Amino acid sequence: MDAHHLSKRLLAVAKLVPTNARLADIGSDHAYLPAYLALNDQLAFGVAGEVVKGPYQNAKQEIKKEGLDDIIEVRLADGLAAIKATDKINVVTICGMGGTLISDILATGKDKLADHPQLILQPNVGESNVRKWLVENNYQIDSEQIMQEDGHIYEIISASYTPVKQELTEAELIFGPWLLKEKNETFKAKWQKEIAKLETILIELQKASHVPATKKEALQTRIAQIRGVLDGEG
Repeated sequence: MDAHHLSKRLLAVAKLVPTNARLADIGSDHAYLPAYLALNDQLAFGVAGEVVKGPYQNAKQEIKKEGLDDIIEVRLADGLAAIKATDKINVVTICGMGGTLISDILATGKDKLADHPQLILQPNVGESNVRKWLVENNYQIDSEQIMQEDGHIYEIISASYTPVKQELTEAELIFGPWLLKEKNETFKAKWQKEIAKLETILIELQKASHVPATKKEALQTRIAQIRGVLDGEG
């Protein structure tokens, strides 16, 4: 992967970024995403934010190599602290992190979201934490994608600010309102794998001399919930 050839998941994120965006890519690593967008005339301005010095240096080298210094600024900063008010950012991307960390980044830097930029988020795990944060902070989920790449399953969530809070059910927070409607083969594969994992835990739990009833019931309830969704009840 490089600035000219993105991975399947980052390409899917890139397709959600509007033309002439003023983008902040947080946790940018090599800055492949903003560089790709700039090379394809999708960016008016970009910030590649990195909190770790190694990836920060990699990003600087990549932007310099591609001759994009006039469009993209690489900044060493923690989370949304990479964004300045004068940047007039209207799209924020955060990809390849856990959902809890993404939510923490958004919460800690919430003042940087005062202009209500579009949020395009790709959590590796803990997607429900991201959806919960979005709903609690007046962001409406506009689209969701689920895909498989190199043996891993990824979800991409795009959201925009709304003055009226979006109401999501517990199932929609866990499984995703748009993904629940579609229930494609990748969605089914992800949750079938989750059932198998939970059933293995349940079997091991039942081998114990003392089985905590509440933990056993919680596992059984979770399995039943997932089965219900896969069988068309959710």
